[in-house]
Amino acid sequence: MLGSTGMLGHTLRPFLDFHGYTVITHGRSNHAQHQVDITDLAEANKLLDTVKPDVVINLVGLTNVDFCETEKNKAYLTNIKAVENISAWIKNTKVSSHLIQISTDQVYDGRDLHAEDHVTLTNYYAFSKYAGELAAASVSSTIIRTNFFGLSHCEKRESLTDWLYDSLSKDKEIKVFDDIFFNPVSMDTLASIIERVVQKKPKGIFNVGSALGMSKADFAFSFADELNLSTARMLRTSSDQVTFLKTYRPKDMRMDCKRIESELGIKLPVLHDEIKRVACEYNK
Repeated sequence: MLGSTGMLGHTLRPFLDFHGYTVITHGRSNHAQHQVDITDLAEANKLLDTVKPDVVINLVGLTNVDFCETEKNKAYLTNIKAVENISAWIKNTKVSSHLIQISTDQVYDGRDLHAEDHVTLTNYYAFSKYAGELAAASVSSTIIRTNFFGLSHCEKRESLTDWLYDSLSKDKEIKVFDDIFFNPVSMDTLASIIERVVQKKPKGIFNVGSALGMSKADFAFSFADELNLSTARMLRTSSDQVTFLKTYRPKDMRMDCKRIESELGIKLPVLHDEIKRVACEYNK
């Protein structure tokens, strides 16, 4: 598992361990078994030659939208070059290996639900993740476009709900966007879907999101309501009216997830139920 010490990795790794998989971990911290730079082709090859994985789960990604816009070379190395190196190894090795590439819902914009072929790239982060998808698609791969939330077990990474919980608990004034729509899933739900993908190895691009998406503002108020947190200092606003966002964000990233539901024989949860599920994590 590449990038195992990030936020999703901290949930996915123990989930796969529990289900009996042998997980070899890679990351930037010493909590991972390997700390090599996979943006370097020689180092990536050495790692993969050593491990000889049946499945490569790539969680490595530079996700700060504003940083990607100003530091395009770093975004290229992390979101594109790393995937090119993994794909090159898969092409050149005698090991039969399948790549699971985690991508983003930010490759979508525009009204209503987006099917996998309805791509609209509006910032460099989205472009770099889409280019990474193209590299992954050159080999046996499952590309998962998603957005996730939940209690982060990664000390250096804060999730959307972590930020909301901390801000509301400390009575901070925050602004939430009523003009940006999405349909994320909880990290637990995403981990269970990735485990199914490891088993079945479907090839292609798949959206993974909750049913019945909502605005980020409605999401924030719904989460607060589940935890009985005061919303007196939470203000609805438009993303166009704030100055702290330096780069354009898509207005509607809601995904049509029928393809993954059909492929895996599952029914994805309603977003409000996912919010309830995650709220319980903060009540423990």
